[in-house]
Amino acid sequence: MKQTSLASLAAADREHQIHSLHHPIESNEPVIYVSGRGIMLKDAEGKEYIDGLSGLWNVNVGHGREELAEAAAAQMKTLAYFSGYAGSATIPSIELAQRLIELTPGMAAAFFTSGGAEANESAFKTARYFWRVKGKPEKIKIIARTHGYHGVTMQAMSATGISSYWKMFEPRVPGFLHIQTCYPYRFTGLRTGETIGEAAARELEETVLREGPDTIAAFIGEPIHGAGGVIYPTDDYWPRVREICTRHEVLLIADEIVTGFGRTGRWWGLNHWDVTPDILAFAKGITSGYVPLGGIMVTREIRDALNSVEPANRWMHGFTNSGHPTCCAVALKNIEIIERDSLAENAGKMGDVLLATLRDHFADYPYAGDIRGGKGLIAAVEFVEDRSSRRNFSVEKKVASRIQLEMKKRGLITRTRPAVGDHPAPGDQVLFAPPLVITKDEIHRMVSILRESVAAVLGV
Repeated sequence: MKQTSLASLAAADREHQIHSLHHPIESNEPVIYVSGRGIMLKDAEGKEYIDGLSGLWNVNVGHGREELAEAAAAQMKTLAYFSGYAGSATIPSIELAQRLIELTPGMAAAFFTSGGAEANESAFKTARYFWRVKGKPEKIKIIARTHGYHGVTMQAMSATGISSYWKMFEPRVPGFLHIQTCYPYRFTGLRTGETIGEAAARELEETVLREGPDTIAAFIGEPIHGAGGVIYPTDDYWPRVREICTRHEVLLIADEIVTGFGRTGRWWGLNHWDVTPDILAFAKGITSGYVPLGGIMVTREIRDALNSVEPANRWMHGFTNSGHPTCCAVALKNIEIIERDSLAENAGKMGDVLLATLRDHFADYPYAGDIRGGKGLIAAVEFVEDRSSRRNFSVEKKVASRIQLEMKKRGLITRTRPAVGDHPAPGDQVLFAPPLVITKDEIHRMVSILRESVAAVLGV
């Protein structure tokens, strides 16, 4: 591509496009991506990059899968779109709902959206609806967690536990509460004899009791945090959360938008702890990002509640693209690829390699405070100025953004998260969630680039 056309594209981008998390400073010199294959991306100038975040946590099967393009084209030639509202359906949406239920013990029915935020919106509304049908209309509050990310539509943003998403859109939707998450490296308020998982679960139960169980509709959490810092819980956490929710009649919503479809080495993140939610939200990896799709699955009890009402009290919720046949056809082919190529199994094996490689490079590094991973291809390194006190680098040093720039120079694109204060606020973090097709050699190259980039910034 000629430089003049690149310059005109960049100028048109600055002038006419509003991006997610928009600020014009980010568009002074945009990287314009033009192609991808496997874990690699190529920009308009011909430079190649390792995709260390699977696009945006979603390109699970890797870039350039012609089978997915062919699945979309075949469905478009037959029936590109028709409404999925009550009384109509298409073959791909029926088959996909059935396939998802087969893959997800404990779930009975699926509803489709265009993405993750719509999925969580649907989950929140369904929780309220369920309790109203059950004669408990006061159960409307949602408990979420600090560092949780659930989307940026108004309800989803109100559940998201990252304050930078709130401040220019306040006031948030009422009825959303936040508690401390199970963050082993930064948890505060541990009592004598407690594990961190026990303490974090205790905060959930204390909040339910303080607010009153008859006011709480649901608790939502990611099995492993994604955008909030790839925070791994202790293994005793999720079983205790399930017990608490059951005991106090609080629905458990699993936000599996990042952790689903093999990302953690299993189909769903909660599979690692043998925990079944009441509502499961999914998106991202269901189509590996090739077309937009998301949704929720619900238990038989919730499905039966939806089916039990008079027509006048029906579940008045839906979207134009619910059950979009082209997107569902791509999802079916994507699931077939994940199964056929054993990508969940590869994610488990390569996740072990990724964690081991990060530890090889950073276990003795003076500024590496916490190294997280071990359940599939989702990992992070959190950098601090002082390991013993967990003191963070000052915000003014912009350590994370400088590391990100150095990685990009060396051909690696991934997410970083800056420090926003001192302990217990998180430090500067580098997050990884590469495509599930990644190899051992590619992991070594990816982590070597990180190590070179950290040395360039921190000088060690």
